[in-house]
Amino acid sequence: LGFEGSANKVGVGLVDKEGNILANPRRTYITPPGTGFLPRETAMHHRAKVLEVVRECLDEAGVGPDDLECLAYTKGPGMGGPLVSTAVAARALALLWGKPLVPVNHCVGHIEMGRVVCGA
Repeated sequence: LGFEGSANKVGVGLVDKEGNILANPRRTYITPPGTGFLPRETAMHHRAKVLEVVRECLDEAGVGPDDLECLAYTKGPGMGGPLVSTAVAARALALLWGKPLVPVNHCVGHIEMGRVVCGA
């Protein structure tokens, strides 16, 4: 179960051992045109939405916590507040469910996901 929250989008995705995407729901923090998004408000959005997105992800994939091997989260780079909010949620669930927690570099995550999707 992977958590991503490095900017204005918070998402939780799940893949199987072959790299098939089982679920990938997300929520985007949208501000009025021309205002941009600030770390504090974006982090508040992520805190308010992340558990809803986790539940949606597990439901869509048809799995429960016992079916998971580990939880992963974006460690950085990204916006500090949103990253921390997402990491805290991932850490709390990893502790609650007794699963290993794996930090992932945001840039490496993009590269590896591209490899999976393209079969490279």
